[in-house]
Parts: sequence; structure tokens; C-alpha cells
Amino acid sequence: MSDENIRTVFLYKDYFTDFYNKQKQKVKDKIIWTFRLIERIQQVPEDYLKHLEGTEGLYEIRIQQGSDIFRIFCFFDKGKLVVLANGFQKKTQKTPKSEIEKALKIKSEYEKEK
Repeated sequence: MSDENIRTVFLYKDYFTDFYNKQKQKVKDKIIWTFRLIERIQQVPEDYLKHLEGTEGLYEIRIQQGSDIFRIFCFFDKGKLVVLANGFQKKTQKTPKSEIEKALKIKSEYEKEK
């Protein structure tokens, strides 16, 4: 991993922070580790960052800590800025539609405010 950042993870409002603050320390550590990976490596493996099919520009950051699985939605701005939207703990195979809709609403809000 390079010491130079290729991208920047950006916190937009409190959407992500609210989710993050509720997590156990081990989960928080894993989230931060994953953010550093996304910021520093050219090609991020799909295990950590994946485009959400059927959406325009919405991605999910994938975190696994033990048997717990978490997802943090994000999108890109100018290619190098990773804007964080909402996060949730995944408890079923399928990503809840309400979480995707929430992320799309945050993306739309961000784009209007730019």
C-alpha cells in the first residue's frame, strides 16, 4: 500500500457518523482500515468496494468483522472523492431496498448542494 492517497474518503453531514458511533471498537477499527485501503490502492478489490447493480453511481463499502457484515453506501465525486452516505449491518442476503433508497436520497441531496 502506498503512503500517498489516490482517493479521499469524505464524510457528508452526519449520515455515516451516526452509524459509525453505534459500532463496537473492533468494527470501527475495521471500517477505518478499509477506508485507508480505499484511499491508498489503485484497484480496490470487490471484496471491499463494489458498484451496486441497477443504480447510477452508487457503491457499497463492504466490511466484515467476525461473522458480522456491514455495508456503507458511497459514491464518487470528480473520481477521487469518495462521499460516504449511510451504513447498516447486513442481516439478510439481499440488501434492504429502504437502505438503497436512503443512500440515493443522500446522493441526490449532495449533488444539489454542490
